Formats: sequence, structure tokens, C-alpha cells
Amino acid sequence: MNTVEQLINRAWENRNLLESDEVIQAVFDTVEKLDKGRLRVATPEAGEWKVNEWIKKAVILYFLLRKMETLEAGMLEFHDKIPLKKNFAAQNIRVVPHAIARYGSYLAPGVVMMPSYVNIGAYVDSGTMVDTWATVGSCAQIGKHVHLSGGVGIGGVLEPVQAAPVIIGDNCFIGSRSIVVEGVRLAQEVVLGANVVLTQSTKIIDVSGDKPVEYKAFIPPRSVVIPGSYSKHFPAGDYQVSCALIIGKRKASTNLKTSLNDALRDFQVAV
Repeated sequence: MNTVEQLINRAWENRNLLESDEVIQAVFDTVEKLDKGRLRVATPEAGEWKVNEWIKKAVILYFLLRKMETLEAGMLEFHDKIPLKKNFAAQNIRVVPHAIARYGSYLAPGVVMMPSYVNIGAYVDSGTMVDTWATVGSCAQIGKHVHLSGGVGIGGVLEPVQAAPVIIGDNCFIGSRSIVVEGVRLAQEVVLGANVVLTQSTKIIDVSGDKPVEYKAFIPPRSVVIPGSYSKHFPAGDYQVSCALIIGKRKASTNLKTSLNDALRDFQVAV
């Protein structure tokens, strides 16, 4: 693997090497391992996440090496560089028309895709539901038994290669039309209410205690989060700016597959 990593790093610095059969094979083998779940763009290590930059480089080089081609699925036609995943039945994955997963993404056994989209480099672990019109961007890492509700947008990132992908921990519930982008990380069992937007610049404020506690690009374990706002002064006056409010913790007795309404009922929040 070190040899493959070295080949890809050298080709990243010198694109003329993309004419080498050895480099081409290294790139294609890396994307195949991503597709099979044998490699990941980001890996958990001692409670932190390490971004494997050389794998992201391989994905970008793969785009350069691939040619446009016509893809057919029954009466449907596509024109793209990246083929689609296949053989879902053998992998115990349920894929409802018109769900699409690109080759180079990994879907673990037990994943359910309603009409939705998973991009190359993404990792979706077992038992996760990608609900209707939800999107999982390139290189995003989704844990086990996660529910991405209708219209959820999980951002992707390829460049810069050192940028961390979005990471969603095990047993999270992401409410409808929520957006998580720019490398934001959710720990395990987090519940996001509908329409929560999380970016690198979003204020995340825990208001469940006597004093507010702020987080940046991270939601602690078992947090229940809803959309909020705070006043900010501008030259033209004071205006309300969106933020995310942590209003409490998910109870230990709460079923991990609970509905959003059940998770929020304890906090008397209607969504």
C-alpha cells in the first residue's frame, strides 16, 4: 500500500505520470478498494479522525483518467465519467428507483437508499437509511444505523485534499431538509431537528445549562439540536443570524431508531 500511496502522491505533483500504466493501475485499484470498503477517505484513530489525503488525490486523478461514456439503465440514459454501482442484491443493499450511487462509494450491507444520491468516495455504514432526495456528498463518512431524512444534504469535499469530510456518527437522526457541510462532525446518537444548517461558521450553542456553551463544527454525543438565531450587529443595524441550539441530551431510554418527534417530545419542541 505504501508503494501505491507513493505512486499517487508522485502523480499528483507530476500529471505527466498519468501516462504510466503503473500509476493508472494504482489509481484504479485505490478507487476499487473505496468501492469495496477496503479503504476509507477518513479513518477513526484513538477518538479522532485522520484524513487520508492520498486517497482523495486518487479520486481526483480518477476523474482525469476516465473518459466520458454513455451509461444505460433500462430506458434511462446517462453521460458521465464515473460508472454506477452494481450488484446490490449480492451486497444486501436495498436501492429504490431512482436512487443512484456512484462507483467508488461504499454502501455496507443493510443500507437502504430511497430515491437519493451517494457520491464517489462516500462511506455509508450498515443499517443506514438514505431517505428520499437526500444526498451524500463525495468522501462523507456516515456511521451505522443513521437516518438521513427526506431532503437532507450531506456536503462533499475533494479539494483541498487536506480538508476534513463531513462525519456523521453511529445512530444519528438527521431531520428533514437539514444541511451538514464543510467538514462538520456529529458524534454518535445526535438528533438534528428539521432545517438545521451546520457549516464551519455556524454558531453551535448548548443552551441546556445555566450558561451557554459554544462549539465549532462539532456536535457532542446524544445532543438534540434545533434551528435557532441570535442578534448580530451590522453597520446597518442589528439583525438575526441563524445558529444551531443544543437543547438537551437524548435520554438513555430513547430508542436508537426513534422518530424525530419522539426524540424532541421530551423538550416540548414542535417540528
